[in-house]
Amino acid sequence: MPVPLAPYPTPPAPYTPPPSNGAQSQLVCSGCRNLLLYPVGATSVCCAVCNAVTAVPPPGTEMAQLVCGGCHTLLMYIRGATSVQCSCCHTVNLALEANQVAHVNCGNCRMLLMYQYGARSVKCAVCNFVSSVGVPTSTTEQKFNS
Repeated sequence: MPVPLAPYPTPPAPYTPPPSNGAQSQLVCSGCRNLLLYPVGATSVCCAVCNAVTAVPPPGTEMAQLVCGGCHTLLMYIRGATSVQCSCCHTVNLALEANQVAHVNCGNCRMLLMYQYGARSVKCAVCNFVSSVGVPTSTTEQKFNS
């Protein structure tokens, strides 16, 4: 009795990139921390510098950025996170939304400082002066809080 032959498997469909309108997005390389540009629709990006492959967050994911307080590296994270650990120096950084912070000028060197709402004082990283950020008690303090 003849044995039926199995048909050849169909070749896989050729890769067709998603329609591109030239839109690009960016993310930070998981290996060397360089900023990478990639076409919208990509699922991963290979870094030309270190060859690390970085996964692209799902479409619609809002990203935010902050500068690490330990080593000053630009960090990208998913918006809404409360803290972000730096992959370079392992510092855990608070990720505050714009409506959770306030500003005051340092009472000594006048550097603009940012602090979390609810704090009673903030220490300047430039001159180490501690500025009170509570309710102003004098005209001088009021001038620095405005």
